[in-house]
Amino acid sequence: MDMAQSQYEAALAAVERADAAPQDKLQMLLQLAQGMERSARGPAEYALADRLYDQALQWCRRPLDQARVEVARAAAMSLNPAADTAVLEQARDRLQAALPALTDGSAEEQAAAQMSLGLILQSLAAAHRAPIQAAITAYQSALRVFGAATHPLEFALLHNNLATAYLSLGPGQPGARMAEAMAVQAFEAALGQLDPEAHPGEYAMLQNNLGNALQYAASGHPLENNLRALKAYEEALRIRNERDAPVEYANTMANLGNCLANLPAEAVDFDSRIRAGEAMAVAERLFRLHGQQDKAELVARNRQEHGL
Repeated sequence: MDMAQSQYEAALAAVERADAAPQDKLQMLLQLAQGMERSARGPAEYALADRLYDQALQWCRRPLDQARVEVARAAAMSLNPAADTAVLEQARDRLQAALPALTDGSAEEQAAAQMSLGLILQSLAAAHRAPIQAAITAYQSALRVFGAATHPLEFALLHNNLATAYLSLGPGQPGARMAEAMAVQAFEAALGQLDPEAHPGEYAMLQNNLGNALQYAASGHPLENNLRALKAYEEALRIRNERDAPVEYANTMANLGNCLANLPAEAVDFDSRIRAGEAMAVAERLFRLHGQQDKAELVARNRQEHGL
């Protein structure tokens, strides 16, 4: 924290000394705030980044500039791991208040703000402080700009967010079956537009998430869904590996093992049980190695329940 405080004070002093126009100083402060967010190790560093946004507001000369600062600040507030519902509600209010001024900016800026708003609203919906439909509406608004042909990465990420929003309805709720089908379609739409060579991390994430959606869908075709889920996990594992992304690799291995262990009776054989046990053992080991004890215990219990 002392080092972060020193960096914060040095950054402010450098901006004050700089022989630059207000617009340039504004950009300097925004870059400093975003850099501090990326390197933040805890709430204290996020708080310092927030103070840099306060400083940036002092150099705004147009409503559009102020709106840009508030949008960036709201996104940062939502990423803070210590953010509670009160902080998320404040971030939502800041972002919504900034949206009218963004009409003087680019269509991409407005769409990015809607994307951030959707993420905040989805977090609030998980805490029962906002309707999930509000998040879905924000994502759909962003998709009017972030189309597959012009913005494939944003298109894919928005469809991932839409899919997770649909899945948040949960089994047994009205429309849950339809929401599960829409989630699978959204994941598949995203994967259809994303180049795995250009965006390997996002591609693997989407394949893993598609596998989960298929595995846990309340479908009348469990074997078909599970076989499709296995293909999705295997495709994710073509990208994820123990060396470069150990926790993500462990997540997919745990999902793969669970899917194999839960195959319908007509598809279970000795090989599938061996593979399930091996995948879960790898996942448990990596979770423990990287401090994910809760996940490790969950995998261990799952192995025990299945006798693997």
